[in-house]
Amino acid sequence: MPNDQTPRLTSADAQRKYLPGDLIHLGDGPAWKDILVEIYSRRLEEKCMLVPAVAEPQIVWQISGNVMCEERDLGGQWSSHQSKPGDVFLTASPTPYELRWKAVTREPSVVMHVFIGLPLLARVTQELLGPDSDLPVLKEVHGVHDAMLNVLLEQLRTELTERSPASEIFVQGVAQTLAVHLIRNYRDESVTRPHHSNVLPAFRFRKVEELMKGALEEGFHVGALAEAVGLSEGHFSRLFKRTAGVSPSKYFIGLRMTKAQQLLRETKRSIIDIGLEVGYSSPSHFSQVFRKEVGQTPQDYRQVEH
Repeated sequence: MPNDQTPRLTSADAQRKYLPGDLIHLGDGPAWKDILVEIYSRRLEEKCMLVPAVAEPQIVWQISGNVMCEERDLGGQWSSHQSKPGDVFLTASPTPYELRWKAVTREPSVVMHVFIGLPLLARVTQELLGPDSDLPVLKEVHGVHDAMLNVLLEQLRTELTERSPASEIFVQGVAQTLAVHLIRNYRDESVTRPHHSNVLPAFRFRKVEELMKGALEEGFHVGALAEAVGLSEGHFSRLFKRTAGVSPSKYFIGLRMTKAQQLLRETKRSIIDIGLEVGYSSPSHFSQVFRKEVGQTPQDYRQVEH
């Protein structure tokens, strides 16, 4: 079985959407090994979405927009925080959680997501803490203002959006500096990371989600997904559920409903056509599943959202 600590964090193929909204920039190619950088333009409101757990620590940086966010453990109590331009959020959650938000202003909400690859963290950890040191656990941080982080993230944003192709030496230098800063300033010394991760690395989860999104109409096979990321079917199913909090089939239904909601909001296509596009040949079955997952019929959802 391949080692989860692969030296590349993202595949060479363009990635599909991870969070609701438009993926407007993706760090891809040789410069972006060991670090996954994505920039999204978010919708003004998201009522509830599932954020999978991944093995790597994740930074979320608010580039523009003012948003009121709420998050909770699955089925738990909501906690809220406001996200303003320049705010940095750091999470290394070992479990999936739910997130919702609403824009406070009409200014477009643009966010950057950065996943620090485990191989890079391992190299920096050994250099800083010694060759026998385990990977550290990083603290959960919400809305911090860190001048150094902002400088480093702005350097990544500029290289991603204004340089083509990106400089491999420059990106890797910034990524290493970012990893050093995180370990020096956000290490939680009271917690020890398990030797074996119980969730999928970000690059594998992205690949699986891409394959699922490409199969909304015809459906998918768990065995094919497992093979695509080099895992046995049983091991893949266990890791996926720990990562997403639900089984692959349940997650797939969620992707279908997310796509259906987008089409209902943004197009005038018939509900029958939309149901067919997301894999439901029976309009009544589509309506039944949609109502169970979303809490409204497709007709009611379209009326409210329009």
